[in-house]
Amino acid sequence: MCGTLCALVTPMDRQGHLDLPALAALVQWQLQAGVEGFVPCGTTGEATALTAAERREVIACVAAEVPAGTAVLAGTGSASTQEAQALLQQARDAGATAALVVTPPYCRPSDAGLRRHYLTLAEADLLPLVAYNVPSRTGCDLTPALMGELARHPNVVGIKEASGELDRLAAVQQLAPHLAILSGDDLSACAFNLMGGDGVVSVAANVAPTATTQMVAAARRGDVATARRLHAQLRPLFAALFIESNPVPTKAALSLLGKMQATVRSPLAALLPHNQQRLQDVLQAQETL
Repeated sequence: MCGTLCALVTPMDRQGHLDLPALAALVQWQLQAGVEGFVPCGTTGEATALTAAERREVIACVAAEVPAGTAVLAGTGSASTQEAQALLQQARDAGATAALVVTPPYCRPSDAGLRRHYLTLAEADLLPLVAYNVPSRTGCDLTPALMGELARHPNVVGIKEASGELDRLAAVQQLAPHLAILSGDDLSACAFNLMGGDGVVSVAANVAPTATTQMVAAARRGDVATARRLHAQLRPLFAALFIESNPVPTKAALSLLGKMQATVRSPLAALLPHNQQRLQDVLQAQETL
């Protein structure tokens, strides 16, 4: 599990219903651009706004579109260990190859609570687990020391690290050299992979899949000049995709590209007009590079 994995948006029509044909077309476009794996039903996929049946449909749609052996890393995180285990079962049944399990949001468990949460899910033996550490969203931190402990379980195979601390890469590598360590942040993904990371779970890959995959590939092979050039090209887009809450700008960008509607579910709202113009300007500049 390495390279560029796309943190997929969940396309919806103007009425807010799933648009599975648009999702299938998005996956095919990204495959042609070189994207190496897919993450449906994560934060970018508005997972908390989807019903259980919709999650199943989204994962199954993605799994049906990709070639055998392609990673389908389904988001199965929850503040409840019991619910997370049910989501793991559902993801496996829908065709996922692994599960992305975010640290339980809002409840802020201790290290002991995090340890029990992840080991309970690992012991269920449903799917290989990739932990997801994003303290800014969840309010708790999966430290390298704790990750090193969890990595002793054979079903814990990776981590998506989005703490913003590049030092975490070396620390986790030292404690668990066999783990796949993925960046969870487009802005720092180039540096992360130049330092020895295994790839990225990328929001920008929804919008600029070719350049994003080329940047990550260059960084992973140590081609500093190419990686830096592509990072400089993509940097305005990376920033623009977070001018409002994810995935609002990403869906707006895909709508501007004619890939899908910009519809998001409440409590998210449509991109503000001045940000829409800024995003359009960034996309037009990207086309001229």
